[in-house]
Amino acid sequence: MTREELMSLRVVEKVANREGVPSSELSPPIYDVIDTDALDSLYGSTPDSRVQPTLEFTYKGYFVHIDSTGQVHVDEAGTALDPDAHGLSC
Repeated sequence: MTREELMSLRVVEKVANREGVPSSELSPPIYDVIDTDALDSLYGSTPDSRVQPTLEFTYKGYFVHIDSTGQVHVDEAGTALDPDAHGLSC
């Protein structure tokens, strides 16, 4: 797995982009919030049709949602609770 494929780095880049800062300036570091080895392992394994993980957590005041395809969605934590903000309606 290349550095660009690591899910933890993809999340950091998305959050840094929202913050308007280089990823190296984010504080706290993502590994203080989530186990980055587990995150990278979960999304870095060979695709298996039986396992389609989704993951949600907050980081730096943002709601991070990683869907089963590996797409990373980063929204402000206040808007994340609104299902319509993500196109998720019952």
